[in-house]
Amino acid sequence: MRIFCASIATETNTFSPLRTDFSDFKESFYAPPGQHPVTPTLCSAVFTEARVRAAKEGWDLIEGTATWAEPGGLVNRETYEQLRDEVLGQLRAAMPVDAVILGLHGAMVAQGYLDCEGDLVSRVRDIVGPDVIIGTSYDPHSHLTEQRIANADIIVAFKEFPHTDFVDAGRSVVDLVLRTLRGEIKPTKAVFDCHMIEVLPTSREPMRSFIDRAKAMEGAGDVLSVSFIHGFMAGDVPDLGAKVIVTTNNNPAKASELAQKLGQELFGFRGTTRPSFVTPDVALDQALASDARPIVLTDVWDNPGGGVPGDSTILLRAVMARGLGDFAVGTIWDPMAVRICISAGEGATLPLRFGGKTGAHAGAPIDAEVRVKKIRRDSWQYFGDSIVPLGDCAVIELPGGGEVILNSNRSQSFDPSLFSNMGIDPTAKKYLFIKSTNHFYDAFAKIAGEIIYVDVHGPYPSDPKTNGYHHLTRPIWPIVDDPFAAIAS
Repeated sequence: MRIFCASIATETNTFSPLRTDFSDFKESFYAPPGQHPVTPTLCSAVFTEARVRAAKEGWDLIEGTATWAEPGGLVNRETYEQLRDEVLGQLRAAMPVDAVILGLHGAMVAQGYLDCEGDLVSRVRDIVGPDVIIGTSYDPHSHLTEQRIANADIIVAFKEFPHTDFVDAGRSVVDLVLRTLRGEIKPTKAVFDCHMIEVLPTSREPMRSFIDRAKAMEGAGDVLSVSFIHGFMAGDVPDLGAKVIVTTNNNPAKASELAQKLGQELFGFRGTTRPSFVTPDVALDQALASDARPIVLTDVWDNPGGGVPGDSTILLRAVMARGLGDFAVGTIWDPMAVRICISAGEGATLPLRFGGKTGAHAGAPIDAEVRVKKIRRDSWQYFGDSIVPLGDCAVIELPGGGEVILNSNRSQSFDPSLFSNMGIDPTAKKYLFIKSTNHFYDAFAKIAGEIIYVDVHGPYPSDPKTNGYHHLTRPIWPIVDDPFAAIAS
């Protein structure tokens, strides 16, 4: 057998003041054919699993490009077409192949392309023809379109949020493709549109039990795979919203029945799934009244993982106004301030303006006399088995004693290693301020005495009722209270 594998991935916030071009892919992760590292990235775990299976079973793996850009704004049209055509050219050179496996994110939007992944998969289908098996993996914070459903035989999304199972999803795609090629299964799939958009963390109920039950269904009877698309609230596209996709072994009726059952149950969770998000003042009152340590306070909306800059100063200003000192912030994105700190050197004291540079809704820059405590080139953090680059970083100490990590590569806060790699012991601080909606939870819960989700309004479009979508034409909750009744009428 000959199997071609490639990965092009990013998550596009169409409301973001940022834009994404080829330099963003190069900065985050870009591996030409044969240069994918031993460790997987969030959307390229299909590579590492395919290598293991090919070496064990003796079939030929032809590797194409694998690349990922940190979530941001609209992708430059030339950049998307360059990456797409690069992979398509590699596929043409690899022909004939028996299967194509693609590690995708599913929420990429480029200038002129509302459905980048659908465009890519359909062009792959045009090249390989109707009989070659196409398998795809997706992040659940994506948009499941008809173009993707029609052109891919296998569609698997991560189930967990935080995405601790991205390697499992990659393994599932590879396994289902191989089983299909060997005639062991005949995949048939069905999709149910839940007509809702909501934050659906699986680290808490009711999603925790729901996901566990769905996992138990896989491998039972004819059920091969159950995946949930949560949707991505910051993507203005026609297919915005939650969907369920079920794949069975040659049993379309079962796939349709189960997708509808699970989709209706998921719709019933609307409005009950997200943690308690509190205002900065309430969050700080709660933190000051607690004896726990460390207390992790996460800014859920100034989250670079949602495509915003990650340079908001609103929460830090509130912290400084309260006179807190025993804290660390990880991170504020400010490449210019990092450059100044590097020029000043470790131990230097200087007046520094940092944060609040990229938009009108993230607070004003902070001006302070700071001490540069540590400089580290090419710093990083863990995200499960993956290494996430933070670029050149600086730790600055504020006059009141708090410490702030400034980074030059945008990234949300995944893991306490972002602090420890910069010489900060996260367990020794009373307060840790981070930027993430829920991906932080698995790693930080291991050290946190308490976790507080802080609702800091800023550049992220966090309310579907007021986001002003232009491309969404389907009724979805919460924009419409009862979208199914609206459809029926």
